[in-house]
Amino acid sequence: MPKKRRKLSKELELEISKACKKVELITAIINDIQEEDIQNEFRTAFESVRNTYLLLTTLYDSRGLTDETEELCSKYKQLLLQFEEEYEI
Repeated sequence: MPKKRRKLSKELELEISKACKKVELITAIINDIQEEDIQNEFRTAFESVRNTYLLLTTLYDSRGLTDETEELCSKYKQLLLQFEEEYEI
């Protein structure tokens, strides 16, 4: 039986690309923090954003555009906004 083709979305791919750059930038900024306590606090707070991004990319690569990947993209944006509001980077 042939494997079902996954549905792709240029818009979601663009969002994932932007998310990749944003996660890399914030991770680099956090790594540049000199005080270890503050760095750990920021890293812990950013972990949920990063994990959501990683899950989004994994699911999109394996399944393509689904309701789940769209929801994860929205959740990523919400978590990122919340992080940026709480932690001024």
